[in-house]
Amino acid sequence: MRKYVADILNEMEKAGYESSAFQTTPEPFSAQKEAARACAVGFDLIVAAGGDGTINEVVNGVAPAKKRPKMAIIPGGTTNDYARALRIPREDPVAAAALIGKGQTLKMDIGKANDKYFMNIAAGGSMTELTYAVPSEFKSVFGYLAYVLKGAEMLPGIKSIPMHIVFDDGEYNGPASMFLVGLTNSVGGFEQIVPDAELGDGQFTVIIVKTANVVEMIRLITLVFNGGRHVDDPNIIYTKTHSLHAERTDGEPLKINLDGEYGGDTPMEFLNLTQHIEMFANVDEIPDKNLAQNYETQDAVVKEVENISQKDLDGDGKIG
Repeated sequence: MRKYVADILNEMEKAGYESSAFQTTPEPFSAQKEAARACAVGFDLIVAAGGDGTINEVVNGVAPAKKRPKMAIIPGGTTNDYARALRIPREDPVAAAALIGKGQTLKMDIGKANDKYFMNIAAGGSMTELTYAVPSEFKSVFGYLAYVLKGAEMLPGIKSIPMHIVFDDGEYNGPASMFLVGLTNSVGGFEQIVPDAELGDGQFTVIIVKTANVVEMIRLITLVFNGGRHVDDPNIIYTKTHSLHAERTDGEPLKINLDGEYGGDTPMEFLNLTQHIEMFANVDEIPDKNLAQNYETQDAVVKEVENISQKDLDGDGKIG
C-alpha cells in the first residue's frame, strides 16, 4: 500500500478532504486504537486500507463511539468480501480512493457479537476453521485459491456439532456443521451464498447447515453455484433475524469467526445495529435488490403519519 499513499492522498484532496496517513504498527489492535482516537478528536472520515481483517479492526474502533465519522475502504487483502459487496475496485487502490469523490454512501448495518463488532460475517463450525488454517504466506502467493485448496483438503474432516440457536422466528436444537450470520451478499468471494441480502435493512441473514455428510456438502456447494438454490434445501435453515443466540449444547466452547478472524467463543449473542456506520460505496453498481431503504427517511415518514393519525404505528409506545 505504501507506494500508493501519495496518489491516494491526492484523490482525497480532490474530494475536498485534508488528510493524513497512519501506518499500523505491530502493537495489538493498532488500527482499532487509531480509529477510536480519530473518532474522539472529530475526524469526518476514516479510510481503512487493507483486507477484511483490517476493516473489521477499524470498525471495532468506530462502532462504540456516539458520534461516528463516515468510513471508506481501499481493498488490500485476499478476498476483500466487504469491498466486493460495496462494488469498490479491488485491484486498484487509487481507483478505490477516487470513488470517494463520487460522494455516494450507504448507511450500513454493523453486527455486535458479545462485546465485539463485525461488518460482514460471523460464523462457527468446522468449515469456518478454514480461515485459521491457511498460512499467511500461502495466501500471499496463491490468493483466494489458497482458501479453495484448503477447503477441498478439509472437506472429509467436517463434523457436526450439537447446537442451540435462537433467532427471531424460532430456534434450532440439533447437529450443525456450520452456522453463518451475514450482513452482505459477499461471503468468501461468492455472492450466491446469501443471494437476497439487503445492505442496511436491519436484518442478519442466517444460514444453518445441518449435515456434515461429504456427499451432501458437495451437493449443497453445487446448489450454491447453481443460482443460490441451496436456500430451499432441507439440510439448510435460511432465515432473517435482528438478533441471534448461539451455543453448543454439550457445554464445550465453539470458536466464532468474525470477518475472517477469531472473535471469541460461544455462548454468544448477536445483535444487528441498524444503519450504524455510513460507508462510501459505488452505489450505481450495486443491484437494486441488494439495497435497503434509508431508515431515517422511513422513520421520519412514520412519525409524521403518527402525528396526523394520533396512533402508535411502529409499536414503540409513543406517538410521533
